[in-house]
Amino acid sequence: MNIDELKSVANAIVAKQKGVLAADESNPTIKKRFDSIQVESTEENRRRYREILFTADGIERHIGGIILFDETLRQRTREGVPFPRLLADRGIVPGIKVDQGAKALALCPGDKITEGLDGLRDRLAEYRQLGAQFAKWRAVIDIDERDLPSPFGIRANAHALARYAALCQEAGLVPIVEPEVLMDGAHGIERCEAVTAQVLQTVFAELDAQRVRFEGMLLKPNMVIAGKKCVRQAGIQEVAEATLRCLRRYVPAAVPGIVFLSGGQSAEDATDHLNAMNAMGLQPWQVSFSYGRALQAPVLAAWKGREGNVGAAQQALLKRCRLNGLARDGQYARAMEDPS
Repeated sequence: MNIDELKSVANAIVAKQKGVLAADESNPTIKKRFDSIQVESTEENRRRYREILFTADGIERHIGGIILFDETLRQRTREGVPFPRLLADRGIVPGIKVDQGAKALALCPGDKITEGLDGLRDRLAEYRQLGAQFAKWRAVIDIDERDLPSPFGIRANAHALARYAALCQEAGLVPIVEPEVLMDGAHGIERCEAVTAQVLQTVFAELDAQRVRFEGMLLKPNMVIAGKKCVRQAGIQEVAEATLRCLRRYVPAAVPGIVFLSGGQSAEDATDHLNAMNAMGLQPWQVSFSYGRALQAPVLAAWKGREGNVGAAQQALLKRCRLNGLARDGQYARAMEDPS
């Protein structure tokens, strides 16, 4: 492990006005996205869609890293250029999703555990050879108003995240550590903050115990937000204040950056919340984004699988990247949105 190289990569991903494009959807997930625009999920259609994303002119000004799926990491442009090389040549750090999805945690009803540690050391070595410079692992934390998650469910996921992160740093890859407290359900923002606090406290204790270097990793947490079914939805400023309050208490200052997931928020809400946090002033870490749907939904809507729409789709991506780049500086306003 070369900690200076890890720090350099981590800082490049969250450089000024930059964040992460999450384009690591599994084949079943991308099929759902394609179904919504009536496009068949073939390997070529998936390749072409990712090529449209990766070749959009100007996104390198606001995208520091892109998370790829295993299939995508191995694919090429129409001209035969491997996607990792294409991104690196544009100054965008290529990364890879390495977990194998969440399954039910045995004897813990309602809790989930993310799988994929078996064989991970060898897979990381291969991904490094293919051009990846960072990795991502998502832990899914289900939440309700009282019983979920269980203390053991939190510990089990924190332990797995730390094992993954240690293996990444051993292999020379920056780990993005993603403990996601889901925004499904009817819980209020107070419950989300309490659970997020428990999760972050446990995750960083495990990372420290397994000797993960905080300065060579990034954190991808949820924002502190009420569940989708909650009667009272918190306002933008309330979400920003609760999220930063929680993070300041439990995230070490040595971590270079926090790249929020959008977690099912609309593109506009995700940008609003990011902007509000950055408008509150400098924090110990860079406060950035790692958005999937919040960047891609307008792209899919514009593309619809038609070559004649590629230009419009790429402009839709550039717009969302630019607006989130502004939100990185607290300079975004909803008035910048337009009906298109």
